[in-house]
Amino acid sequence: MYLDYVGLRVTNLARAIRFVTKGLGLEEVRRGRMGHGGVWVLYMDRVSRQYLELNWYPRRSRYATPFVPGEGLDHLGFRVNDLKSAGRRLIAAGARKVDEIRYRGKVVLEFYEGPDGLWVELILTPSS
Repeated sequence: MYLDYVGLRVTNLARAIRFVTKGLGLEEVRRGRMGHGGVWVLYMDRVSRQYLELNWYPRRSRYATPFVPGEGLDHLGFRVNDLKSAGRRLIAAGARKVDEIRYRGKVVLEFYEGPDGLWVELILTPSS
């Protein structure tokens, strides 16, 4: 298991993109739309090679919760080779499984909520 990126929840995607690109100098890597209508945009720092993901959720999304300025940490994304084993490890440490996403019938992402509401996304790394 390794930390792949940190996801930040934002209320105004255009404003956040401007800040991350022009203010922090991060470079957009890719973006996409979530099944519930949200949008994610992944950035990389050219020097450190670290990733940051912006997440915007529409009001109707079940992930759109009341926002408190300064508390925008949305989730930590970890790449794993074995979702079941990593999930059991999180549950044993006090987390609860919240959601999973399937692609072509196979679970490829799992979301867990840990202490103090910290969410962890497990991303299945394809076998070589």
